[in-house]
Amino acid sequence: MSTAESPPARPARFTLDPAFTVGEVDPRLFGSFVEHLGRCVYTGVFEPGHPAADERGLRTDVLDLVRELGVTVIRYPGGNFVSGYRWEDGVGPAGKRPRRLDPAWRSVETNRFGLSEYADFVRKAGAEPMLAVNLGTRGVQEARELLEYANHPGGTELSDLRAAHGDREPYGIRLWCLGNEMDGPWQTGHKTAAEYGRLAAETARAMRQIDGSLELVACGSSGRAMETFAAWEATVLAETYDLVDHISLHAYYEETDGDRDSFLASAVDMESFIEDTVATCDHVGARLKSAKRINLSFDEWNVWYQRRHHARTPPDWEEAPRLLEDDYSVTDAVVVGSLLIALLRHADRVAVACQAQLVNVIAPIMTEPGGPAWRQTTFFPFAQASRYGRGRVLDVRAQSPAYTTARYGEVPLLHATAVRDGAGAVTVFAVNRGQHDALPLEADVRALGLERVVEHSVLADADPEARNTLAEPGRVAPHPGEGTRLADGVLRAVLEPMSWNVIRLA
Repeated sequence: MSTAESPPARPARFTLDPAFTVGEVDPRLFGSFVEHLGRCVYTGVFEPGHPAADERGLRTDVLDLVRELGVTVIRYPGGNFVSGYRWEDGVGPAGKRPRRLDPAWRSVETNRFGLSEYADFVRKAGAEPMLAVNLGTRGVQEARELLEYANHPGGTELSDLRAAHGDREPYGIRLWCLGNEMDGPWQTGHKTAAEYGRLAAETARAMRQIDGSLELVACGSSGRAMETFAAWEATVLAETYDLVDHISLHAYYEETDGDRDSFLASAVDMESFIEDTVATCDHVGARLKSAKRINLSFDEWNVWYQRRHHARTPPDWEEAPRLLEDDYSVTDAVVVGSLLIALLRHADRVAVACQAQLVNVIAPIMTEPGGPAWRQTTFFPFAQASRYGRGRVLDVRAQSPAYTTARYGEVPLLHATAVRDGAGAVTVFAVNRGQHDALPLEADVRALGLERVVEHSVLADADPEARNTLAEPGRVAPHPGEGTRLADGVLRAVLEPMSWNVIRLA
């Protein structure tokens, strides 16, 4: 987009000081999610016979993109899928694994990809595993058995069975989800907060009897709009507070009824969701007189056009049907960037976050069966945030021109954060939410001793509907910003309309 349009009368401004910080970024903030849903697994990460497949059937072209994306943790196997899943179906010789109906996504599950293939994929991707247990149709005993199979070194029936299946070394999974979205009536085995809280506590206690060093995630609300939000968290944590480390949050956003102004401000809702959940966690801790602090696992978030999904007739028991394959515009990518900023701005409490999902299903990476893999527009803000968002988040309190939205009222045009790495370099992440006008930015960085602008990368396009497709996979990509400078300790830049910006200073 051109920066020649008339800018607002005043610039957005903020001051950075090393004495004022939010917290250290946990690298697991840059996680992703692989579920047995649509083509995320089959013809996504896993496609035996593909020209780029390795000896285990993993697509190496996809692995290359996953490493470029900078994913640090991968949650698996669901999602709604996990609440009806028998983990035993996905171990042992692939040719002997059973085919099952998956009512969560009305699909046929072949189980050709299971626990061993997942562990291999995560290892090759350079990420950490995050495994969910089924607390919908199963419970304490099955969770204990899965933990023994996955993590015990050997000398027991289940650990020896893993070795017999070809994986002599344990998988070493430290991070576990106690079910998925159990507050949702759509969930197989849906429970009340009291029912789930009791089951989660007993499952956590049993798992910790095997390994006290595990990190456990209790199910929080599957959306801030849920009628039970906050009351659910309070009830669940009253049962599990001393047994778990994190509580989950899930949130998806989409443009509705042409209200792009509100869509661009989606992070307002995400930040409120985080802050309200933190308040609930701390209230429970205060009631229990506990010095422990529960952190957040925002283990499902993204732009997802759910109305399109619900308007379609579900498939009739197909293998790996094309489901939820949203084709993302540059506008969607700017919103994804803003959601990443929201997570970084709360790095003191958000310890884990997983963009849902990794390949094909509302994903930054797309593939064609037997064909290529390519980057969606949303690939770029995630990859840049993961690469440059490591270190300590600086407190950004901006003064910014505002605009009015139908959903959130008056919202600042600027959404920004900044991260200082161990060497003292600083990266500013900034979104201009305005659709039409460029936004001047001034940042006082004198206290940081910075000397130069290393790079200003911009993701924006004259066509807000521009997308990367199979026919044109390189249509949208970041480009250099113009005129950005650092003089007398003040950073000055112009943020293009509706843009994601990464400004690196050293």
